[in-house]
Amino acid sequence: MSTAAWRAARRWLYFFHRWTGIALCVLFAVWFVSGVVMMYVPFPSFRAPERIAGAPPIDWARVRVSPETALATLNEATFPSEMRIGMTAGEPVYRFVTKERRRAVSAVTGREILSVDADRAGTIASTLVGAPVEAVTPVDNDQWVVTGAYKKMAPFWRVRMADIAATDIYVAQKTGEIVQNTTAHERLWNWLGAVPHWIYFTALRLHQEPWRQTVLWTSGIGMVGAVAGVWIGLMRVRLSKRYKSGSVSPYRGWMKWHHVTGLVGGLAVITWVFSGWMSMSPWGGQRDADHGIAERYSSNRQGFAPTDLAALKSEAHGAREVTFAYLGAKPVMIALGGVRDKVLMDGATARPLALPTSRIEAIARAAVTDGKLVSVHRLTSYDRYWYTTGDPRSDARPLPVLRLVFDDPANTWLHIDPATGILLGRMGSGSRSYRWLFAALHSFDLPWLLTWRPLRDGLMWVLSAAGLAISVTGIVVGWRHLRPAKRRRAKPG
Repeated sequence: MSTAAWRAARRWLYFFHRWTGIALCVLFAVWFVSGVVMMYVPFPSFRAPERIAGAPPIDWARVRVSPETALATLNEATFPSEMRIGMTAGEPVYRFVTKERRRAVSAVTGREILSVDADRAGTIASTLVGAPVEAVTPVDNDQWVVTGAYKKMAPFWRVRMADIAATDIYVAQKTGEIVQNTTAHERLWNWLGAVPHWIYFTALRLHQEPWRQTVLWTSGIGMVGAVAGVWIGLMRVRLSKRYKSGSVSPYRGWMKWHHVTGLVGGLAVITWVFSGWMSMSPWGGQRDADHGIAERYSSNRQGFAPTDLAALKSEAHGAREVTFAYLGAKPVMIALGGVRDKVLMDGATARPLALPTSRIEAIARAAVTDGKLVSVHRLTSYDRYWYTTGDPRSDARPLPVLRLVFDDPANTWLHIDPATGILLGRMGSGSRSYRWLFAALHSFDLPWLLTWRPLRDGLMWVLSAAGLAISVTGIVVGWRHLRPAKRRRAKPG
């Protein structure tokens, strides 16, 4: 490259870094502060473990409708992806997740539940929280039920409880299912955490692709701007032959602080912005296509086995929830939350089942049709791919677990609960790459750091502080750069 071309390239490098910094340094500062908040207060969720833990035991005396009859009422072409029975405000209810929507059938009357009024929603919420109702408000969406996953459940009743936590319970108006709960503490801290960090404002987040493009472009441009800044910083630093001032940096004041903190924490900034950008799946990302594995594993059929309801009531006595599924071609039931944490039962006779590993292997082989099973591992402790972080949204990862490794084109791993045979997760090479390109880089969720949580938190705090220092000094430098231009424009011509 000629001297003139190099000078021109440097001018453009400085120009790009300066103006991307001016445009995005405030957002970067918000990201670093909100990221620390998210370490301790995640976005609200209402997942199966919380649902089961807060549910009363099923009142089997009121269950008059068998599972196969309840499912037949819906006239679905295939077996739902989820089918379970549990209590809703004193009434046992079957709940289903189908391809198109969520549905519910009363286990008392056998009729499909098509609507729930405000009074009923208040009763449902009050039963869960154990507090009186303060107000019930109809909502199609709001800040806490904004993602696409909630569209199939909307509209909702938002029930504000008269408890010390100012709890809001979201009840689906069509089925009476509780789909979300938040407290005043969660709402406050999420306005300082997840909402600004994910740019999760309702008006934008309602529209999936515009929101995704916003995050992609802001983080992508910011990432390139950060790389340019580190490049400039390295070009301007002198470690051996220092500047006349004796400093390694040619700058003074705020600019010097920006230069030095950029050299110290620039790599962390680039790493975090890059991994955040990767979370938006640019160019389709690293996620794996399903290829029908989950459906073949459960052998999605129509209907369910004629169940011995009396035997089910006896065997699942004390259970808080029972799920219905297929393992291969065999209908099964799993009682959850009782005296025994989980019990696998035959779908017809309700007798407890012992599930040998050989049977799980056979079902898995039939599900992965384009590869052979090459190894089976029983994990009794967490590792780099099967681990817990403390985040309730992603921690449904029990132990022990079976990992079945296949040699198909996707290099599929299946994680299966050995006690129930339920498929807990599927990972291909793309998902494993994504685990490193996003999760590891963004959250530092390595096993040894998760074991020593104070060490992980301390590292995140220090690097976040460095990123914040880079951002704040950039804001000051950018503001000072803009002020002379503003004064020049203000002068009379």
